[in-house]
Amino acid sequence: MEVTVARRYRFEAAHALPWHSGKCRGLHGHSYVLEVFVLGELDSRGVVMDFAEIDEVVEKCVLAGPEGLDHQDLNTILDNPTAELVAIMIGDRLASGGLPWSTIRLWETANGSVVIHRQ
Repeated sequence: MEVTVARRYRFEAAHALPWHSGKCRGLHGHSYVLEVFVLGELDSRGVVMDFAEIDEVVEKCVLAGPEGLDHQDLNTILDNPTAELVAIMIGDRLASGGLPWSTIRLWETANGSVVIHRQ
């Protein structure tokens, strides 16, 4: 049987989308919510992955440190920081950190999110 575990994280970041014809053209901020899902078989401990193990990778690879996204201007990290491209970048970072994520959901606003699935 496969089981999915999920963790939720929050971070603040700013961005601008110069190509956008509306409000998103100018620099503005979001309170992002990141949901990370890991799908797998239960191990000998009875878990897919311990929550603390997921937290460690997300903190190290996504949120904190000089490369972290929390309290950053995303335009200094990506040329075109759309929610879709930010989610893909997060997925790449988590994979590089060894996290076997299956799905990532990034909420940019309370009503708008993107979902990516690992191939």
